[in-house]
Amino acid sequence: MDQLFWIGFVGAALALFFALMKRNKVMKFSEGNEKMKKLAAAIREGANAYLKSQYTIVSIVFAVVFVILLLIAFLSHGSLLSRVTPFAFLTGGMWSMLAGFIGMRIATNSNARTANAAHESLDRGLNVAFSAGSVMGFTVVGLGILDVTAWFFILRFGLGIDDPAQLGNIMVMNGMGASFMALFARVGGGIYTKAADVGADLVGKVEQGIPEDDPRNPATIADNVGDNVGDVAGMGADLYESYVGSILATFALSSVAGYGWEGMFLPMALAVSGILCSLIGSLLVRTKENATQRNLLTSLRTGTYTAAILSAVAAAPLCWLIIGKIGRHTVRCWGIYIAILAGLLGGTLIGYFTEYYTSDNYKPTRKLAASSETGPATVIIGGVALGIRSTMSSILIVCGAIIVSFFAAGGINDFKQGLYGIGIAGVGMLSTLGITLATDAYGPVADNAGGIAEMAGLPEEVRNRTDALDSLGNTTAATGKGFAIGSASLTSLALIFSFTSIVQSKTTEHLLFELINPNVLVGLFIGAMLTFVFSALTMSAVQTAAQSVVREVRRQFKEIKGIMEYKADPMYSRCVALCTKGALHEMIAPALLALLVPLVTGVILGPTGVVGLLGGVSVTGFAMAVFMSNAGGAWDNAKKYIESGHHGGKGSEQHKAAVVGDTVGDPFKDTSGPSLNILIKLCSTVAIILSGVFVSFHLL
Repeated sequence: MDQLFWIGFVGAALALFFALMKRNKVMKFSEGNEKMKKLAAAIREGANAYLKSQYTIVSIVFAVVFVILLLIAFLSHGSLLSRVTPFAFLTGGMWSMLAGFIGMRIATNSNARTANAAHESLDRGLNVAFSAGSVMGFTVVGLGILDVTAWFFILRFGLGIDDPAQLGNIMVMNGMGASFMALFARVGGGIYTKAADVGADLVGKVEQGIPEDDPRNPATIADNVGDNVGDVAGMGADLYESYVGSILATFALSSVAGYGWEGMFLPMALAVSGILCSLIGSLLVRTKENATQRNLLTSLRTGTYTAAILSAVAAAPLCWLIIGKIGRHTVRCWGIYIAILAGLLGGTLIGYFTEYYTSDNYKPTRKLAASSETGPATVIIGGVALGIRSTMSSILIVCGAIIVSFFAAGGINDFKQGLYGIGIAGVGMLSTLGITLATDAYGPVADNAGGIAEMAGLPEEVRNRTDALDSLGNTTAATGKGFAIGSASLTSLALIFSFTSIVQSKTTEHLLFELINPNVLVGLFIGAMLTFVFSALTMSAVQTAAQSVVREVRRQFKEIKGIMEYKADPMYSRCVALCTKGALHEMIAPALLALLVPLVTGVILGPTGVVGLLGGVSVTGFAMAVFMSNAGGAWDNAKKYIESGHHGGKGSEQHKAAVVGDTVGDPFKDTSGPSLNILIKLCSTVAIILSGVFVSFHLL
């Protein structure tokens, strides 16, 4: 069976070739008139400059961590850490970085093309934006499978590791580099984009009363740059890490569950199958002129639901052949199939309920918009309540997926096989990531297109079309975050069990991983605290960076005479520079927190304390991430619902109240919320990598 892993190279080639075709298709469209080209070039320049600076800083941090890991591995002669892990750490970070960079490049080349295509029709604009999103989606899954497959062949045939358990444990450690890079990309990009967005909205919309993306606003270019470095580059690295992490966690559980090479091959086969299904689904996304938001949502649902159904159908013969016939676990293979279905259904339901709570097509967001009639305070209260309430559906769905997958795949009597079922459910949830991420990455492209249409002064009908695409993008972006957060909960549970298995194999002492152990209980509290401190740091980072942008925008409106009359141009580059400086400075502390807290906890409390930490941060992090992402998405779409002519429309007091809510929601949904699911998995992979250290050296 280990010889069949070459199918991963085939799947990667297919995904990357399809991404290349979509990229070439997008680049054939025109960027429009000279003003549109100039605006697009300014956004590209700002995004490239930021990523260059970010990658420079991250490379230094990666080099330091690489040296530390290398010293641990070689000084301990491989007993505390595999000598392969430091190098896998580097490649994981590089692939994650590349996925985000490619996504950002196509996004910044697609925004003006989408706006220009909207001249012709709504369907044309949707086609360009979704094609750009498809480049991101299929690049992430292609690079992810390529990374996993390449390391499997290096370990299995290059280094001759013939024990599935040993190979699986080494492979799961490879996810740390991707998680580390994803956290920097999400936090840094999130700080950048929300600092610019808050500064532009508070001064431009509320104080000056000008539209969003008005060329008179000094922060408008920085705002559009932020959409790319945060919602594209950051999101690409984030979901790359989620995708790879779910596969590697299942690898580690395979041998523990007794499935060997067959259990490791199944998630790979599911991933390749998911690429084919996503490809078919993406070809079905199209709409008609004068389509409503509901029509546009239906168009995207057609693609994503078709891909999910096809993936569910394809999983049955894969389970029967790989686990049943070849692995000789005929009865158990159908339980594993049910676990995969639980993951697929769970992901689809999370997407639906995320849409329900954040889209202005439904009651919750419309009710939130109506609260603007009584001012910004009630908008804030209503949004917080909506976000907290929305956690119930996501948590219950994940709980249902965990219970179904665990008992279907093994249950209490076959505990380890049941845990394999949870891991494979996470793979099932992300198996159609190609098209799910395409619908997510489409959002920032549509948002930028709307900004360029506004700044270039395009006709009202074009702006109406880009506004429709932008509003849809807010909902699809929230849905993508829901998938990432939901899969993180399943993957983190699999990683926690992998950690306990690896720790137990390194000591003859029986370790008590139960709540009656004070170390575990203290670790739970530390994990819960980590969620709140991390969220506070990322929110404060946005606050600090946004304050500098607000002051700069106010200064320019006051000191540069003629801005409001279109007689003078704002100094866009000043705001771009401030956002870059603020994001790069403020992203370090939250990222290092995810490394240092598990390390310190393990050195003091030992492995039992770390298990408690992982449980605490997983549960609280999941709930907090759903709350923040959904509350932020609802605030954003409530504002857009008012801008479409309801409750007084643009410029009204109700609109100003909704803008205040949106500015609070910005760091919720685009900085702190989506970063938490990376924090959950990074803590787990750090714990697994340092498990040997925790077993050998701890105070309590």
